[in-house]
Amino acid sequence: MTYVFSKTLALPFADAITRTREALAAEGFGVIAEIDLQKTLKEKLGVEFRPYLILGACNPALAHEALQLEPNVGAMLPCNVVVQDAGDGRTEISAIDPVASMQAINNPELKIKAGAVADKLKAAIARL
Repeated sequence: MTYVFSKTLALPFADAITRTREALAAEGFGVIAEIDLQKTLKEKLGVEFRPYLILGACNPALAHEALQLEPNVGAMLPCNVVVQDAGDGRTEISAIDPVASMQAINNPELKIKAGAVADKLKAAIARL
């Protein structure tokens, strides 16, 4: 089982970020957190790294339903979506597969809900 859904676009990094945000929004996700890993690694370690942005995507309705099923599932939220420079003017976008990440929790209803979230993330990646 893979743990991400991915797609590589022939787009510059900044344009791919915009497209990713739009695709997520079309599936009901908002970006509630953003981590610029390239900047963080430069500031904290003094190392150069490719452009790499982690977007914390949340579908509020589905997150609320999951929290009703499993109060501590918030430790696994939001759904991370990575936008990274793949070189040669290409950018790779990868979204976590929530079904894979929820395998750690023994709750059949939550696994069904994770499938619904996975379907929406797959659809967002397909929109790119």
